[in-house]
Amino acid sequence: MVEVRKRDNESTESLIRRFSRKVQASGVLLQAKKVRYYQRKKSKLKAREEAKRKSELLAEREKLIKLGLLEEYTTPGFRRSRR
Repeated sequence: MVEVRKRDNESTESLIRRFSRKVQASGVLLQAKKVRYYQRKKSKLKAREEAKRKSELLAEREKLIKLGLLEEYTTPGFRRSRR
């Protein structure tokens, strides 16, 4: 827990600034974000299957690019008008 006490003749802004720095230095926010966005690790089988699927999709994409059926740098859902 981070605690900051107001010093004599210290403005509220400087107190808040000092508190913010202490919170950042303590790592409380970082830990809270890790807990909030926690994701369980995938099993080895699931990770392998996903890696295999991604590599197959990449190979298919490269094949389509070589055949000229797909533009090299396209964003999904984005269509460029042809002139």
